[in-house]
Amino acid sequence: MIQPDNRAHKLIIYQIFTRLFGNQTTTNKFYGSRDENGVGKFNDINDVALRELKAFGVTHIWYTGVIEHATLTDYSAYGIAVDHPFIVKGIAGSPYAVKDYYDVNPDLAVNVKERFQEFCALVERTHQHGMKVLIDFVPNHVARQYRSDAKPSGAEDFGEQDDVSQAFLPNNNFYYFPHEDFVVPEGITPPVPMREMYLERPAKATGNDVFQAQPSKNDWFETVKLNYGVDYQHGRVTYFDPIPSTWLKMRTVLRFWADQGVDGFRCDMAEMVPVEFWGWVIPQLRESHPDLIFIAEIYNPREYHNYLKHGHFDYLYDKVGLYDALRRLMEGRGTVEEITEVWQQESGDIGEHMLRFLENHDEQRIASRFFAGDAFVALPAMTLSATLHTGPVMIYFGQEVGVAPNQAEGFQGDDGRTSIFDYWGVVEFQQWVNGGKFDGGALTDRQKELRYFYQKLNHFSRRHEAIYRGGFYDLQYVNIDGQSPNYDKTRVYSYLRHTESQKVLCVYNFDRERSFSTSVRIPEGAWVGTLGLDLEKKYLLKEIFPEAGLEIELSGRDLTGPGVPLHLPPLGFYLLEINVK
Repeated sequence: MIQPDNRAHKLIIYQIFTRLFGNQTTTNKFYGSRDENGVGKFNDINDVALRELKAFGVTHIWYTGVIEHATLTDYSAYGIAVDHPFIVKGIAGSPYAVKDYYDVNPDLAVNVKERFQEFCALVERTHQHGMKVLIDFVPNHVARQYRSDAKPSGAEDFGEQDDVSQAFLPNNNFYYFPHEDFVVPEGITPPVPMREMYLERPAKATGNDVFQAQPSKNDWFETVKLNYGVDYQHGRVTYFDPIPSTWLKMRTVLRFWADQGVDGFRCDMAEMVPVEFWGWVIPQLRESHPDLIFIAEIYNPREYHNYLKHGHFDYLYDKVGLYDALRRLMEGRGTVEEITEVWQQESGDIGEHMLRFLENHDEQRIASRFFAGDAFVALPAMTLSATLHTGPVMIYFGQEVGVAPNQAEGFQGDDGRTSIFDYWGVVEFQQWVNGGKFDGGALTDRQKELRYFYQKLNHFSRRHEAIYRGGFYDLQYVNIDGQSPNYDKTRVYSYLRHTESQKVLCVYNFDRERSFSTSVRIPEGAWVGTLGLDLEKKYLLKEIFPEAGLEIELSGRDLTGPGVPLHLPPLGFYLLEINVK
C-alpha cells in the first residue's frame, strides 16, 4: 500500500501522451504518417523536461501509450508483425489495442532495436528527478491480431492453448463464435491501401462486450474481449476455481512491468474485469512490490466501495460524479448542489481515494469549442478538484497551456479532443516545449499566466496540511435559502478544510457572468466543536490562494452570526486561512 506520510494521498499526477509530448513537427496533415506529422520519443522526455515537471509540482507521471499496440506504421524490418488496416483506428493506432504486453511501442524509440532500453532509461530518469512512474495496464481487451514476440522465456501467449471449437471455456483466453468469420463493421474505410481482406476465423467477441461476429463501427472493433472466467452469454455465470488461465497470465504481465521499476498502473476499464481478479492479483503483487499504486478507470458509483475494499485499488476515477458536475457548471448549466450530492451520495466517505481531474485523453479539452471555450473558466473548478478532499488530482499534458483542438487529425475527427489515434503536433504544447528548451519561451503572456496558476495550485495542495490531510465541512446548508443574503445556492459553494493547526475557508462563484456580494456563515457548532475555536476572540481571515491580498478581521461571533462579507466576481474564489488575531 501507499506509504503513510502526511501527503500520502495528495498525489499530483501529470498524464503525458508519450507519442505527442515531444513531437515538434508542425505539418499536421490529416491522416498524416509518422514521417509526415512526426512522433515524440522516450528520449524527448529528458532531464530538462523532467526538471521542469518537478518544478511544476508533479509527483507522478502517467506515461500513456507505452506498451506496444496495433499501428499502421510498418515495423516489419524489426520483426514486428504488420497490422491489418481494417482493424486499426487511425494511422498511429489506439494505445488501448495492445498487441504485445511485454514490449513497448516502437514509435517511441529513437533506435527501435533499443526501444525497451530507452523506456527503462526514461523510468530511471523520472526516478532521479524524484517522481514516480505510472503506465497503462489494459486488462479487458487486446488488439485483434495480438501476438507477443517479446514474452519472457516460459510465458505462454494469450490464446495459445485455447480450444477455438468452444464458444466459452473457463481456461480459454478469448470468447469465440466457432462457426463464424469475423465481419468488419459497415462503414469502415481504411486510410491506407489494403493488399488483402482481413480474416479472423473463428470470430472472437469484441472488447466492449459485443458478442456477435460483426460489431459496429462505434464499437471497440479493433479489440478482442479477454475471458476472466465469466460466461457472459449464459447469465454471467462465473468459473473462478480453479484460477482461470487469463488471471495467471495477467499476473505475470503485471509482475513483469513492476520488475522494470514501474511504480503503478492506471487500469483501463477496470470495472469490465471481475473485482475478484483484482482482489486476487493486487495483494500478490504487493508482496514483492509493496508500494505499487493501482488506479481504476471506473464509471459505476455503486461499485466504488467494492473495488476499493475487495479489489484493493488505491484510487478510482471520479468522472461521473465530480467531473460531470463541474463540467456542467463550466458550461453555464448545472448547479453547485450537485457537488454536495457527490460527497453525500457517492464518495464523501472515500474522498481520499477519488482521483479528480478536468481533462484526460478520453475527454474534450476545456478550451475547445466543444467544452468551455476558454481555459480560464476552469480555474475555480480545478481549485475545488484539488482541495475538496485529500485525494489525488490529475492534469493532462497541455491543459496548463490551454490546448484547444480545432480540426480533425484523422480517425477521431474534429471533436475537441487531442487525438489518441493519429500522429500530430499539439501546437500550444509545442510553444512550451520551445524547440526542446521546455521553458515556455514561445507561450503567450496569457498562457504563461495559466500555467503559473496550475503550478501554484499543485504546490499549494501539497504545502497546506488542511488540504492534504484535513477534514471537510460543507457550509451550504447554513447559507442557502436566504440565510445569507445574495448567496445563490446554484452558483456559490463554500466549505471548510481543517486540521488542529490549520483552518481554511473555501468560497467559489461558478457563474461566468454574475458577481455576488454575500456573506458566508460558519455554524456555531462547527466553529466551536469541529474547529475548536473561540466565539469571543478576534480572528484574521487571510487569503492564501489564489492570491495573497484579502484580509478580514472578525470575531468568532461575527463569523457564526452575520458571517464573512465577500464580493465574488464572475468565476471568483477565495481560500482564506483562519488564525487567531
